[in-house]
Amino acid sequence: MQVQKSFIKQMTGTLFLVPTPIGNLGDMTQRAIETLKTVNLIAAEDTRHTAQLLNQFAITTKQISFHEHNKETRIPELIDRLQQGLDLAQVSDAGMPSISDPGHELVLAALDADIPVVPIPGASAGITALIASGLAPQPFLFYGFLQRKPKEQQAELVALARHSETMIFYEAPHRLAKTLANIAKILGPDRRVVLARELTKRYEEFLRGTAEELVRWSQDNQVRGEFVIVIEGGLEVELAAELQDPLADLSNLEAVDALVKQGLKTTAAVKEIAKKRQLDRQTLYLAYQEQNEG
Repeated sequence: MQVQKSFIKQMTGTLFLVPTPIGNLGDMTQRAIETLKTVNLIAAEDTRHTAQLLNQFAITTKQISFHEHNKETRIPELIDRLQQGLDLAQVSDAGMPSISDPGHELVLAALDADIPVVPIPGASAGITALIASGLAPQPFLFYGFLQRKPKEQQAELVALARHSETMIFYEAPHRLAKTLANIAKILGPDRRVVLARELTKRYEEFLRGTAEELVRWSQDNQVRGEFVIVIEGGLEVELAAELQDPLADLSNLEAVDALVKQGLKTTAAVKEIAKKRQLDRQTLYLAYQEQNEG
């Protein structure tokens, strides 16, 4: 068991996880500003973007780039600096580090090296959208970005279809219409959905309606800005009749494998496919086991 007491003097430095505004600079907290001013180094997802924030608050701390494409080589370097006693702040371009942004692997490496990790509270687009959505605020499931490929995204939504929790997703504007169409097909056209656009910014907007209504909105309007999609839970909501099998182009065994890769247990995946395709569950299970053993 590992116990961390964040404010006891350590021989190593400390890794601070510092949130940045998701739009409105006024959401930068005083503690976040002071932390960025007093650490020895800031690991930033995009140093040019973060430089604008630092200039706004007269922060002169040196930056180093840390992002998805250099994390393998950068993490050992950052851990080495922390072990030398330097304090480090990690920031993403907007919101909380690690939440659909870089950071998780650095946290794991710091914990493995017995380096204290201190989170600073602050802005998060998912929670901000949730509390104003009008949908049940708890329990909720934060999912982040869905897969981009249609079949993979549909398989994810099938696995999520009967979750009773309110669900939170992020989506880019150029993919929004297709994602909403899949939501309507898989979760049903009457499922309540809320789109939160450009949160905390000048053109902040909430669109509330059924999945079908928001599909039409996305088709009839020019879609701009970053979106949070909040969807009501639906334990009792049936899958749309026309897409009882969104994996129709796959063979029976391929369909089972697709659901297993999305996180379902083998028995649950077999049961799902057998029910949709009116197959004998035991026969399908044995065939899947034989394929994997071979």
